[in-house]
Amino acid sequence: MLNNYMGVITLNENQVDIRGLTTNRPLASVPIGGRYRIIDFVLSNMVNSGIVNIGIFNKNDSRSLIDHLGKGKPWDLDRKIDGLFLFNFNIANSNNSDMKILENYMEYFHRSKQKYVIWASSYMLCNIDLEEAAKKHEASGKEITVIYKTVNNADKSFYNCDILNINQNNIVQSVGKNLCVEKNANISMEIFIMKKETLINLIYKCIKTGKYVTLKDSIYKNVKDINVNAYEFQGYCECINSIKLYYKANMDMLNLSVTEDLFNKNRPIYTKIKDEPPTKYTKNTKTSNSLIANGCIIQGTVNNSIISRNVHIHKDAVITNCIILQSCKIHRGTKLNNVIIDKNVIVEKNTELKGTPEFPLLIEKQKTINSH
Repeated sequence: MLNNYMGVITLNENQVDIRGLTTNRPLASVPIGGRYRIIDFVLSNMVNSGIVNIGIFNKNDSRSLIDHLGKGKPWDLDRKIDGLFLFNFNIANSNNSDMKILENYMEYFHRSKQKYVIWASSYMLCNIDLEEAAKKHEASGKEITVIYKTVNNADKSFYNCDILNINQNNIVQSVGKNLCVEKNANISMEIFIMKKETLINLIYKCIKTGKYVTLKDSIYKNVKDINVNAYEFQGYCECINSIKLYYKANMDMLNLSVTEDLFNKNRPIYTKIKDEPPTKYTKNTKTSNSLIANGCIIQGTVNNSIISRNVHIHKDAVITNCIILQSCKIHRGTKLNNVIIDKNVIVEKNTELKGTPEFPLLIEKQKTINSH
């Protein structure tokens, strides 16, 4: 177990292509998989590896994120010593700069007793054994290790993610951007392992020179001067940085092999518990290949879809290839296909909505949709 490691999760992520879901919440607290939030995965990865000191740096004072995380009890981080720390900063004054944020909270790093740091973003969806990655890092003797995933679908996914160019000794030579031109690529998962001393020195150097606004830029643009080791992750990974990839990641969870990988019984994904009653299925209900959370009433037909808590799907409604978030009401005779519906939406009777897997239709929260 990584008793000598602290975790840092930065939520300074690119949300331009997923703004419909992040207007009133950070990307990290967007619901996924029927009952989870995106941040649950990276947070659980750290906790499962034995890390008990985790700092989360958020862009603003988000009610949804604070409500979800609380004091960290679902992740066993509600502690007197160490635990979960949530740091907020004003995005208007941050200029999307990790360094300006960290400059204000250096005391957190100095006071933490751990020797090593695992630094990560929230939007790389995976279930990873960080303990194994940390062992490889320490054995390598390198200053920094970055975790990556070799993919064969870079032309359709991971848009604008960082691509690592790695030599035969597993050392990062240079870093580029994925423009979805070629299929094969080594995608950076934006998970970095290093000594806390190395992190502190990087932060102070960046502040002093003013050259870099993010930690990863300060590493990537100096790979010729810093020994950056690369560790390959073999499991499922998806970067949720667009509506299309959010839709894809949810639909992937309907694939049994992906579900078994993401929800590994040896490394569970924890989330905030809500005491909802079991879902009620009526006599005429038809469901197939779907994930349906507790607290729902299902009277219609649900195919190949993900339904969150407290959703009511009325009789004769047909839901296909959809993601329905919490507390939505889908009335009688409605037909939905390739649609994402955010929280507290009412779809009136006999309404038909249709998108495509490439361009799913998104209905923003608290709307009323009708056929007129």
